[in-house]
Amino acid sequence: MANILTDLISDQAHKYGDREAIAFREAGDSHDSVLSWQQLSDKVDRLAAAFIAMGIAEGDSVAVFSPNRPEIIITDFAAFAVRAIPVSIYSTSSREQVEYIVNDSKASIIFTGTKEQYDTAIAAKAHCPSLRRVIPYTDVESEEGYFADFLTQPSDSDRTEVEHRRESATPDDIATLIYTSGTTGEPKGAVLTHSCFNAAMEIHRERLTMLSDRDSSVSFLPLSHIFEKAWTYFCLYTGMKIFVNLDPKEIQATLRRVSPTCMCSVPRFWEKVYTVIQDKMSAMSAFRRMLLNRALKVGIKRNLGYLRNGRRAPLWLEARYRFYDRQVFGPLRRVIGVDNGNIYPTAGAPISDKIVEFMHGCGINIVVGYGLSETTATVTCYPQYGYEIGTVGTVLPRIQIKIGAEGEILVKGPTVMKGYYNKPKATGEAFTADGWFCTGDAGYINNNGALILTERLKDLFKTSNGKYIAPQAIESRLCEDSLIEQVAVIADKRKFVTALIVPAFDKIEDYALQKGIKFGSREELLQNPDIIKYVENRITPLQKGLAPFEHIKRFTLLPKEFTMESGELTNTLKLRRKVVAERYAPQIDAMYR
Repeated sequence: MANILTDLISDQAHKYGDREAIAFREAGDSHDSVLSWQQLSDKVDRLAAAFIAMGIAEGDSVAVFSPNRPEIIITDFAAFAVRAIPVSIYSTSSREQVEYIVNDSKASIIFTGTKEQYDTAIAAKAHCPSLRRVIPYTDVESEEGYFADFLTQPSDSDRTEVEHRRESATPDDIATLIYTSGTTGEPKGAVLTHSCFNAAMEIHRERLTMLSDRDSSVSFLPLSHIFEKAWTYFCLYTGMKIFVNLDPKEIQATLRRVSPTCMCSVPRFWEKVYTVIQDKMSAMSAFRRMLLNRALKVGIKRNLGYLRNGRRAPLWLEARYRFYDRQVFGPLRRVIGVDNGNIYPTAGAPISDKIVEFMHGCGINIVVGYGLSETTATVTCYPQYGYEIGTVGTVLPRIQIKIGAEGEILVKGPTVMKGYYNKPKATGEAFTADGWFCTGDAGYINNNGALILTERLKDLFKTSNGKYIAPQAIESRLCEDSLIEQVAVIADKRKFVTALIVPAFDKIEDYALQKGIKFGSREELLQNPDIIKYVENRITPLQKGLAPFEHIKRFTLLPKEFTMESGELTNTLKLRRKVVAERYAPQIDAMYR
């Protein structure tokens, strides 16, 4: 069997020619830059030949340390063409993290994005014996040449060697190493072979039958994240046009400008969208609020009561929905930039059922799924019809799941990694004796075959009273409120549940001004009893439906956010709970006195 990724771009160039494949907009530009399929294929071929000229051998690793750029896609596919291994490093990684991944993968070249990444890579190079060159994608001052310099006309011998390697590629070749973000211990490189991606492409085409080459997508999550990487490959495989969003802060402007039909994202994106809408609703007149609430009831009844089950809505309901779609939902979707929406996959963390129901009611088709780096992303997701809110969907074709000890989700199938690079002990611990991959997540399969996640086993807390607490479930509830930016639930070996809360500082300060609360600093403001009471009144109703032992009894407001730079968040924005617990030990202990 041929490797899909090895020939993907050249195959699509033959099919689509001058049709637009990738678009992006540089900072300060007033228009998009565009690459056709043929131009994209030409750049991939030229870089592949340049790899040969630079002495990249089969099986060598090539590191990429950059925010999202179209050059990352070119680099990945050029590496596939010469049987090399592209290794992605999050653009927010520290010098120590870069050194670790470069040394573990023995990368000989590293491509960088901004000057910040270039300087970090240059500093790391002195501690990385395998690293020969640091090549910037952008115009930063460099003594080793720029990315564009390597896209010159290749020699006949280099081109011939590229074709020879393409033809000799096998499904057992390593396609990429995806380094886990390391919430517990050092990162591990999940070995994903071309056979994993061959299966992933075909399986997703079977499940996502509503997608075609008429769709378009925005690349928003980091391309170092397996979700975005695999999704982008699938979009290219489907023939979609991809808009590469270069700056995460510009995503809203990008969405409104290009109105993609699909985009993968993490739940936090939709939480932010939801809280902005809720804020706007609170500022509306009573009549407008009533109109939106009525519209939402109609939207939920039509989209979830009928469309979800593959049935046509009655004429009277369809007429009411079309009215509200013109007056309410359509303008709302245009403001977000999803007015041409097809599907919007989301995964990576729990998402509130209330938010999913709200978005579907508004005609925004969020497709909730579940997967890991070690499974080439998706294991389960919503099917087109019959999906159940509260689940993460049903298992994809040719993938198997079962529930093991302590409710752990076990996975087997052609998309599961071959192991962790250079880590035989960790690989052995990750699989059962009969070959099932241990996800570390707990859940169960309901009567309709849908998977319901309950907790991350490593995150699961046990109070001193013997009660188990799933912190992510509580945290996702609290983040429904626009007043709450971040939450870290505390409960392990404690008598009751507490939380460290990072509020939305602008909203807290606005409230203080309205109430005439004077303060000299943010720290002083967050210790004010009236502010604490205000936050308490906001989070109390959010805990409705939780068991009494799951309720937050006390909380502390923090004056600064958890960040990747401080080590409190991983590169995929997950809490490093051990770091948080150690760093805020005095505040935590104070809540239990």
